[in-house]
Amino acid sequence: MALLLAYWVRFRVRVPVGDFLWLLLATPIVMVVIFSGFKLYEAHRFTPAEEFRRIILAVSIGLSGVVTLSFWSQASLSRAWLGVSWIFTLLIVLITRRLWHWHIWRARTKGLLMLPTLIVGTNDEARKLQSIMRRPNFGFRPIGLVATSDDGTQNGLPVLGSVGALRDLIRETGAECIFVAASALSAQQMAHIAKAVRLEGVEVRVTATLPQVLSSRLSVQPFGGVMAISLRQARLTGSQSIAKRAFDLVVAGIGLLILSPIFLGVALAVRLSSPGPVLYRSRRIGQRGRPFTMLKFRTMVTGSDSMIEQLRIQHGVADVMFKLPDDPRVTPVGRFLRRFSLDELPQLLNVIRGEMTLVGPRPPLPEEVASYDDWQFDRLEVRPGITGLWQVSGRSDLSFDECVRLDLFYIENWSLAYDLYIIAKTLPVLVSRRGAY
Repeated sequence: MALLLAYWVRFRVRVPVGDFLWLLLATPIVMVVIFSGFKLYEAHRFTPAEEFRRIILAVSIGLSGVVTLSFWSQASLSRAWLGVSWIFTLLIVLITRRLWHWHIWRARTKGLLMLPTLIVGTNDEARKLQSIMRRPNFGFRPIGLVATSDDGTQNGLPVLGSVGALRDLIRETGAECIFVAASALSAQQMAHIAKAVRLEGVEVRVTATLPQVLSSRLSVQPFGGVMAISLRQARLTGSQSIAKRAFDLVVAGIGLLILSPIFLGVALAVRLSSPGPVLYRSRRIGQRGRPFTMLKFRTMVTGSDSMIEQLRIQHGVADVMFKLPDDPRVTPVGRFLRRFSLDELPQLLNVIRGEMTLVGPRPPLPEEVASYDDWQFDRLEVRPGITGLWQVSGRSDLSFDECVRLDLFYIENWSLAYDLYIIAKTLPVLVSRRGAY
């Protein structure tokens, strides 16, 4: 489909499609093989961000293979056609996978497409696994516990047997997955489980006492008879910083050019709807605690900042971030702008000036920083962003602590591919208007 759409865009019908029939027939086969090699038909094993990264790599390698094939076959292919094909392929794959994930989620909420799962362990970690598996979006249906040497008491799931009888339990219960609470087992018991699941052909998952990280940062290595998990650092190197800055400048510059008519329309609407300036200049704290002036289209009445303390008392808001679903200070035009985040567009100028980046933690107010706990200052390690992980995970519906944890997760796991993933998720979030106020 992508090749045909790109063909129509590039050539209209001036070049007979029969000249490229071999390419139209061969490329889907090549792409299926490459997607299989990237394990993209086992997407339930990956996080959405990891799946996104693998899709970009697979599509890029697949079309690079088409270029190589055309070179050796001495076929003359349009570079514009191949470039547009890459864009269309990426868009169509992402959209169709998004639809499939939505279909799978709907099925799981009805109790379908769930893996019958035995939890190995009866300690606190095993109890936490039971609690997590109550959420259907993970795709596990716990059916019972397998006892180890731990004598913890249980609530809810029955203890079906011991680790020594695991193979019999798998056959009797029809379990398709074994989820192991690693802290409940010895190395000898883990070896027994590995053998049992290998012989029975079921999936096995093992917990790890690590903070939540992206799987792309992990690798497993043997070490003196045991397996060690290596955690790759995620700090910006010099070349990566240059690449991120270059990406910011290119996208922000193009965005300012393309969106200039919208800028003019919004500015006119703000100016005519209520007295006051078009732009709202907010003092914010940037990277390493440096203050800067963040730009937004004004969405509130003039003097709105002086009303915050009174509104806090009236509505009983004690959170560090002050957000009200029905803020009386917001103008009618401002409410529309906030609904679709159009008020944030002037921050592209902050990106050009180097004060912000496209993706990163949102810039806090000085009074918010003044009330930070020690662990919350870590979000100031990087430049603040126009969009970020908590913007695509609930926006204003999240508490301050939840926002900070998401920001810290981003800082610990950042990559250019992760930035692209967050940008790709931002557009659907803007359309859905979830948490926009």
